[in-house]
Amino acid sequence: NNFDPIVLADDNGDSYNFEQVAIIPMDNETYVILKPMDKMEGVEDDEAFVFKITKDEKGESRLVIEDNDEIGEKVFNEYYKLLDEEESENYMNDVRLAYHRTKMIDINHMEEGEDL
Repeated sequence: NNFDPIVLADDNGDSYNFEQVAIIPMDNETYVILKPMDKMEGVEDDEAFVFKITKDEKGESRLVIEDNDEIGEKVFNEYYKLLDEEESENYMNDVRLAYHRTKMIDINHMEEGEDL
């Protein structure tokens, strides 16, 4: 993840700072979800944009806003799926850690010669 703000300009030349939320590889393309850090007219605080990463004629990466609603929805669904997997993994790590801590406590309170 890029932790520095990404600065993009609109058609009027006004610059806006964006926070990178996620990079989503999907269907042989790469998409990025960006959330505005600056107040933008007509955009709620909890809204984000989907951009497709493309290459220009010089081979440099460019961000192009994805205006196909169906693709945008697929990108967000993939993002939510990844979040669910991460939450499940974190939960399992927490369970394992709690289990190991319990075992450590049990080991510390075992009587000599007692099996695990």
